[in-house]
Amino acid sequence: MKRLSWPSWMPIDPYVLLLLGTVCLAALLPARDTAADVASGASTAAIAFLFFLYGARLSTREAVDGLRHWRLHVTVLVCTFVIFPVLGLAARGLVPVLLTHPLYQGLLFLTLVPSTIQSSIAFTSIARGNVPAAICAGSFSSLIGIVLTPLLAAALLGNSGGGFSADSIVKIVLQLLVPFVAGQLLRRWIGDFIARHKKILGLVDRGSILLVVYTAFSEGMVRGIWHQVSAVRLAGLLVVEAVLLAVMLLLTWYGAKALGFGRGDRIAIQFAGSKKSLASGLPMASVLFGAHASLAVLPLMLFHQMQLMVCAVIAKRRAHDPEAQEEAASPPVPAAQPRPAVGTGTTGR
Repeated sequence: MKRLSWPSWMPIDPYVLLLLGTVCLAALLPARDTAADVASGASTAAIAFLFFLYGARLSTREAVDGLRHWRLHVTVLVCTFVIFPVLGLAARGLVPVLLTHPLYQGLLFLTLVPSTIQSSIAFTSIARGNVPAAICAGSFSSLIGIVLTPLLAAALLGNSGGGFSADSIVKIVLQLLVPFVAGQLLRRWIGDFIARHKKILGLVDRGSILLVVYTAFSEGMVRGIWHQVSAVRLAGLLVVEAVLLAVMLLLTWYGAKALGFGRGDRIAIQFAGSKKSLASGLPMASVLFGAHASLAVLPLMLFHQMQLMVCAVIAKRRAHDPEAQEEAASPPVPAAQPRPAVGTGTTGR
């Protein structure tokens, strides 16, 4: 039987529809009392399991090799934890013209979140970029962000974060870093299994995010937070985020070119340096913002979906660049050997 697939002409990714459906479900049937406690515990466990799988998937050799490409990783980290926050601080001038103060706090928190892992790898692969570099860049960003994001939130958000303390860092480390390290330690025994069943990581990735979104939005509905957001303010937030994403996409691409990076590295820098992780950001927001997490993660959730749709289009176009087609038709050959007259290989990804 022919496998059913999502129509290529449909501009919206099916996962975006799942997220919207989850928000609607939380609006109609929010988790309350005991159900809310169960949903919160399940979402915490799901995120911990997700980072355990991340740790089991990342090869220690890949991590060590990635350290040799330090210029690329420093560039991604600067984009993620320096340039993004600077742009977030600059958006303070849009309050109260386009953004309310709570929405601005969520937007600023969005700029402090680490980069993605899964989508950075996927889009870099589609665009025929440096996939190993994207794997390491996303992983390094997530690990550093476990500690750096709460510290930046304390410095830039202050008491408005609602729940920052030394205990907040401990909770985030226990939920994200400890499972990752455990996955690394057990990789010797389970790494091959995870590599053969990549769909497991994808299902846990998406499923855990849906669960956290449902939990956060349910709490927002119960507390009546969503009455604070009007359609006009929501439209203003979307415009601001579209400009933010466009600036970062242009800056990472042309900035990497100015720094002398090759095409494959520039692709990895663009996709790893311009995106923000919903998987890391949601549990951090739950700890840092407490009862106000649902409103705080709204900018992050919208930005996440916007970056997926825009980067999907960019990745497909990058794959059809003349330079990419030339690389696909003429795979690299060791310098010690004469180049064959006719090449028939394909690029490995």
